[in-house]
Amino acid sequence: MRADLRGIAAAAALGATLAGVGYTLFALGRVRAFARRPRRPAARAPRVSVLKPLHGEETLLLQNLRSFCDQDYPDLEVILGARDPRDPALAVARALAAEFPDRVRVVDGAGVEARHRNPKANTLAAMVPHAHGELLVIADSDMRVGPDWLLAIVAPFEDAQVGAVTCLYRGEPLPGFASALGAMANHEHFAPSVLVAQALGPLRYTFGSTMAVRRALFEQIGGLDAIGTHLADDAKLGELVADAGLRVELSTYVVGNVVDEPSLRDLWHHELRWARTHRFLRPGGYAGLFVTYPVPLALAYLALSRHRGRALALTATALAARFALARAARSAFEPPAPAAPWLVPLRDAFGLAVWAAAYAGRDVRWRGEQHTT
Repeated sequence: MRADLRGIAAAAALGATLAGVGYTLFALGRVRAFARRPRRPAARAPRVSVLKPLHGEETLLLQNLRSFCDQDYPDLEVILGARDPRDPALAVARALAAEFPDRVRVVDGAGVEARHRNPKANTLAAMVPHAHGELLVIADSDMRVGPDWLLAIVAPFEDAQVGAVTCLYRGEPLPGFASALGAMANHEHFAPSVLVAQALGPLRYTFGSTMAVRRALFEQIGGLDAIGTHLADDAKLGELVADAGLRVELSTYVVGNVVDEPSLRDLWHHELRWARTHRFLRPGGYAGLFVTYPVPLALAYLALSRHRGRALALTATALAARFALARAARSAFEPPAPAAPWLVPLRDAFGLAVWAAAYAGRDVRWRGEQHTT
């Protein structure tokens, strides 16, 4: 009986590993194609409102926010805001308003009712009324861009069928083991998975790195009332745009995500929030994500299989494919420094553990607050 169970487990591990290697090779091709993408700036420059919701002091917050203010774009307003008038991030925001007086406005949530389930939507509720742009662009506070970001974001809107534009993002880790692992998840797992999904069908979601939408369309689909009931506001925005019959376009621009994870525990809670939110939104798609971690799957097969030669060959193939994807990701998404090769199998093992743990509950921790997906 025990031998039969081992044989079944080995067969399952073999199938999972083959699927994982197949996925990784397909993702490798998609990432290499993205690296060859043409880049075209906008021919028209409509007025744009960039909204940056803030919450507390963050490492390198001033530098991150300044990058969004210092754009080579002629008609731009940047609105910085926080729910709590006493939020320390507002001091940074006011310093930038003094540096860019013609571009930056600072608002807070004093007197604004917190009526949305999503905390970010409650912050945006005080900001959106101050926005006058034809395009609204919402971006998380831990993102960083170059001066050509906005020109790249606006370009796809020249097509009337484009309703929203979003961006992939690379990890830019601060010093530390946990931050390095967290950064790898951005450009070695998340970004390739998006490119694979895009090959299989049109995008129906945006990402917190850049959520650009036509102002008239945002109001048409219900604005904050429509997305504020969901923790994954970025995914909901894209879904509503697609349901309105317009496209969600993936920009050729790659945003930098400053990753500051003080410990593995912090990284675990951060990624578990993403995982449980994803599982709740797309349970079918989430169930198949285990194939994006081919190395631990191959090691499981190696431990269970009685065919040592075949198992060793498959493990070597999984490692080679995964290392090739990591190299291609460095070329396509240009992270500031390559991760040490020995981190690749650790990154896969950590990700697979988070994937499994997402099935153990629905609670998530977001900026010190407890929520249920």
